Formats: sequence, structure tokens, C-alpha cells
Amino acid sequence: MKIRADIAELIRQGHTNASIALRLGCAPSTVGRARHALRLPPADRLGRLYAEALPTGRVLGDKPTRVQTSPAQAAANRRALLAALAEAA
Repeated sequence: MKIRADIAELIRQGHTNASIALRLGCAPSTVGRARHALRLPPADRLGRLYAEALPTGRVLGDKPTRVQTSPAQAAANRRALLAALAEAA
């Protein structure tokens, strides 16, 4: 099987099949066949590990966690929204 060099390079960098397919405009199955032909293991489903200053052994998520809004801030946001809606009307 002839393997595209750009697919092989992204596989070796640790990208997932879906990520490579989206980036290069090909099917994920094409990337999967190339990975199999190169005898490389499937990509980690959690994505690549992020560099940490002090390695903890945990995988950091790629999505930031949502910060809870305090009741006082929620009330202020509600007042600001109602004032903006009243001005627009």
C-alpha cells in the first residue's frame, strides 16, 4: 500500500484519525488503513498529552472547565440583561 507522506507524518506526531482526516480532507478509514500499514497503534482517544511543568501522570482535558457564577453575579447579569432589553424596546 502506498502511504501519503503527510498522513504518515501526522500519525507519527500523535494525531487521531479523525483529526488527520479533517485536516487533510480525506476519510478517517484512509488514515486508519495507513496507520495499520505502518504498524502503529491506534491514537489515544483522549488526545495527545499536554506538557506540564510538574508531571502528575494525569491527562489534562482540552476543554476548559466552566467557572460557576456566584448568585450575586448571576443577579447582576440578570439586571444588566433586563436593562439592555428595556432600552432596546
